[in-house]
Amino acid sequence: MMKFSAYWRLMRFHKPVGTLLLWFPTAWALWIAQRGQPSWSLLFLFFCGTVIMRAAGCVLNDLADKEFDQQVTRTKLRPLAAGELKTKEALILLCFLLFIALLILLQLPAACFLWGMVALAVATLYPFCKRFLAAPQFILGLAFSMGIPMAFVASNKPLDDTCVLLFLLNFSWIVLYDTLYAMIDKEDDLKIGVRSTAIYFAQHTHLIISLLQLVMQTLWLYLAWMLQVSASFYVLWILSWGILIWQQKLLMQAKPELCFKGFEISVYYGAIMWIALILGFAIH
Repeated sequence: MMKFSAYWRLMRFHKPVGTLLLWFPTAWALWIAQRGQPSWSLLFLFFCGTVIMRAAGCVLNDLADKEFDQQVTRTKLRPLAAGELKTKEALILLCFLLFIALLILLQLPAACFLWGMVALAVATLYPFCKRFLAAPQFILGLAFSMGIPMAFVASNKPLDDTCVLLFLLNFSWIVLYDTLYAMIDKEDDLKIGVRSTAIYFAQHTHLIISLLQLVMQTLWLYLAWMLQVSASFYVLWILSWGILIWQQKLLMQAKPELCFKGFEISVYYGAIMWIALILGFAIH
């Protein structure tokens, strides 16, 4: 039973926020690519793929960061860092998760396979970027956006301007919320040499997060205009500013626990914009 708990926590199934943050952009893409009428089969396959790949990413991340995690207050009790699981056990779990992900990928149109391999390569690269890249969140932004082109390809739609805009605004969103997340460990990361945008942006962090929010919201407006969605989308777009302002207020206090709260409420933003797309296409 203790092993089961350790495996469960290694895959972060007890913390669904990360899974939802990976799922929402994919859901956005499916709704846009299929003009608000995505097939249930694609929704099911992409959701399952999201859950499995997020779990695999967490296992891979902990394998790569085991020594770092042991030196960081927030992560030292993770199953691998705390010695609850052996490296071999984590590797076996990772292989199993990737095998399940492959089975899911093979259910999608053949054109998705190449994109799936690219997504895997980027996801594998990310944990190691913290060692040599000043802004590893940029790689995470790519990794967490790969569901967007895959959703378009699976829907037999070209990677057009709407796909590019969605990719760019999602990239901005990811860098934004993961910078908030990185603020939690900033002091520990400085001591052990782990890099992040929380360190790289330095005293400009608040300004850059504000700019990312502005870019993201502007791109949403342009995308909505291109898609010719109904007024209900814009109502929810306005409401989404409440989440962004809330994040700003939390960030201004510069406390790790409040930055974590700012990261967590990103889920509300993702949900609001998903509902905005659902209503934007459904109500005319």
